[in-house]
Amino acid sequence: MGQLSHKKVLVTGGAGFIGTNLCEALLENDNDVIAFDNLSTGLESNLEECKKNPRFTFVKGDITNFDDISNALEGVDIVLHQAALGSVPRSIHNPLDTNQVNITGFLTVLEACKKHKIKRVVYASSSSVYGDIKDSPKIENSIGKQLSPYAVSKYVNEQYAAVFSDLYGLELIGLRYFNVFGKYQRPDGAYAAAIPRFISALMLCKAPTIYGDGEQTRDFTYIKNVIHAINCAAMVESPSALNQVYNVAYGQAVSVNELVSTIQDKLKTFVPECSSVIPNHEKERIGDVRASLADISKAKHKLNYNPKYNFEQGLDEAIAWYVEKFRE
Repeated sequence: MGQLSHKKVLVTGGAGFIGTNLCEALLENDNDVIAFDNLSTGLESNLEECKKNPRFTFVKGDITNFDDISNALEGVDIVLHQAALGSVPRSIHNPLDTNQVNITGFLTVLEACKKHKIKRVVYASSSSVYGDIKDSPKIENSIGKQLSPYAVSKYVNEQYAAVFSDLYGLELIGLRYFNVFGKYQRPDGAYAAAIPRFISALMLCKAPTIYGDGEQTRDFTYIKNVIHAINCAAMVESPSALNQVYNVAYGQAVSVNELVSTIQDKLKTFVPECSSVIPNHEKERIGDVRASLADISKAKHKLNYNPKYNFEQGLDEAIAWYVEKFRE
């Protein structure tokens, strides 16, 4: 399967972590790219390199505002919907905001796409939809009870996608991301993801905080695998692949304790004095799942998804990027 090219593409959440990486990849393949973001969590500074390309446009707008998103969709061929209010803990603290952005925002995007007769929308779902199901690895057609407002919001997105496909003929593909990491992921803030938070702390010789005993496992997924999956979903032509949801991961379970130990080992080259830092353990967070491992056979079969980067390969690239940023 080739690369999406010579299309006009709207990326919602384009100034965020995944969105920025996606915009860069799309520009490399000669697409006209519109990054749409309200900058509530994204950073316009992420897009400095993109702005050097004449085929790139940044639009500040809100996905919950129909006029904002509708105006940005003029002439667009495909929408890659990454905008969301992320974080399970954030959603537990403020479920109303999570609902407004993730559900109302998604529905607004779909309505605007319907108006502009845009057929293909690839949207971000989440492994959190699996909830309390004990099965491992996680398979798309078997989910449990969602454990947080964030998880509920992503599951509702999938239901709305199915309805819009049935009623209005849109081609909708949902990607259930598993613990994505890589460049542009922010280490700061109360809801920072584990990997950038751990790297930032250890580079400063500070003890990283692990919630629970650290034996919970995650299928950490490098950003380049995710960009590959999005491209596969954007390009696929088989009718049987459309209007489906897919796990996007590598298929490798890593414990949080193993994660911290591996980061420490890889940082020895840069900050050897910090290799003996001992993590702090705090109580387990409400809404966190114990084990998360993806079965990616459906994406491999139907989307031709073939992830190239395992956990350690991705971590090597991510750490190199954070070290460079840290030294700037």
